[in-house]
Formats: sequence, structure tokens, C-alpha cells
Amino acid sequence: MTAGIREEIERYLRTGDSDPYAAAWQGAFLERHEHARKDLREALVAEVAARSRGKPAARTGDDRNVAELVRRKVEPMVAGLFRRAEREPVLRLLEGSVVFLTRDRIREVLLEVSWPRTAWNLANLYLASVGAELLDEQAPSIVGLSEDTTCFVSMEYFDDDAPFSDFVVHEAAHVFHNCKRRTVGLPEKPCREWLLDIEYSKREVFAYSCEAYARILERSRSPSERAALAEKYENCLEILDERAEPREVAAIVRDACAARAGWKVILARCSPAHQPCRERRIRSQERSGR
Repeated sequence: MTAGIREEIERYLRTGDSDPYAAAWQGAFLERHEHARKDLREALVAEVAARSRGKPAARTGDDRNVAELVRRKVEPMVAGLFRRAEREPVLRLLEGSVVFLTRDRIREVLLEVSWPRTAWNLANLYLASVGAELLDEQAPSIVGLSEDTTCFVSMEYFDDDAPFSDFVVHEAAHVFHNCKRRTVGLPEKPCREWLLDIEYSKREVFAYSCEAYARILERSRSPSERAALAEKYENCLEILDERAEPREVAAIVRDACAARAGWKVILARCSPAHQPCRERRIRSQERSGR
């Protein structure tokens, strides 16, 4: 191993940054990338193992129990956002999308996720869950993270007693804009390729709103209880995420709690402002002279 490769590995472990050209490795472009990926990921796995050695193992659970938990958590959201005929395929997708980062899964996850930065963030997420030293003191403090249609969730999820938090719902909400309808066997419609069309800048707003609204529904039995919890949520809300404006999230949750179809309110407030199908139809009519 050359000095340049060692430096790249040290930089990656320290910061999560990696050279997109893998210039420190020998060979053609694809060969360099293959070697770089292998060296960086194996070093990450070894570092995580060293830092977590001797720490109490996070609790474990079989895949069946995870699927049951996920279905119970996300079923109200799916029922509120999708037509009856579409719900079961979406629920099956979500049941298999959540991966809890346990000691027996972390190595596989770190080696297989697509992006080096994602692997680094997941390494820190796992280290935090077992009380080990993070790779960097400034590493993001997160309990969940999504890549494509997979939601990675820390075992800290089971110890989180925050009244309006649910990282399974939060990360599952991101799957809707990352997964195409045909992936789950649903027919694509004109101008509807994804499960849900969410404005790019509103994706975190959507996830935070779904998360809070789901928890309010769990804890309430009447419209007045929902309204009271929405007010409490607004008063104590603190979102340390620059991608989501807290006041906007609070307003959406408040309006959802006041409506009969609250999930539809959240979707409408986070959908693209333009209507591409309508605009496309108008342009077609203009070209044909109608």
C-alpha cells in the first residue's frame, strides 16, 4: 500500500471525503475505483469494529418482527396517501425497506451501500448507538438515513421517547419520492412516474410532517385531542435541519390535524406547484391550433 493510498484512507475515515477519481490507486479508471472502494470500505469496517469492541451489543430482532413493526408504523400513512388497490404493494415494499443497524448487520451494510459518504454516515450512526467514539466529533447526529428505497435506522430508535419522533415513518416517507411505481408493480400514469410526486425542496418538510402527524394520530382519539397535540408540537418544535423550516412544518401539521383527510393535506402542501400534465396538454393544444 502506497503512502498516497494510506493518506486517502486516513482522510476518508476522518472526514468521509473521498477522491472521485481515485487518483492514488493504479490502473484504468474503473479498476482504480474498484480498488479504492474495496480499500476504503474494508478500512471503515475495521475501524468501526475496533471502536465498538467491548461495547454492549444493541438489541437484535428477526426480519419477521421488523416487518411487523414497520407495517404497524406506516400503515396509517399508506392508507391516507394511496388508493385502496395500491396500498398492499406499497406496504410490502416498506416492510422490506427498513434495516436496523445491529452488530450482525453493520459489516454487510457498510460494504454494500452505494455511496462512500453514506457508508461513513452509517458508520457514525452505528457507533453512536453503541456508545462508541465517532469517527469525527462533527459527524451528523442522526438516527435514520435513506439511500434509494432502503431506510437504515439506528437501534436507538427503540430508546427514543420523544413524543413526536418516529424515524421509521420519517425515512419511509422518503421512499415515496425515491421509488417508481413500476418497481412495486403499479402501472405508471401520465406524468406520474414515482409513487408520490414531492417537490424536491419540500422532501424533508414532507418527511417531518408525516412523522409528527403519525405520532399525533397514535396518541389521540378525537379532533380536539389532535388539535391540542398539534399546538403542543408547534410550541416545542425544534428541527436542526436547514432543509426544513420549522414554522412551515408546524403549520402543515396543524392544518392536517384540523382536516378530515390530514395525509392529503400534507401531500398537497408538499407537491410541486406546477402541473406538468396540464401544461403539457395546453402546449399540445396550442401547437395543433386548438
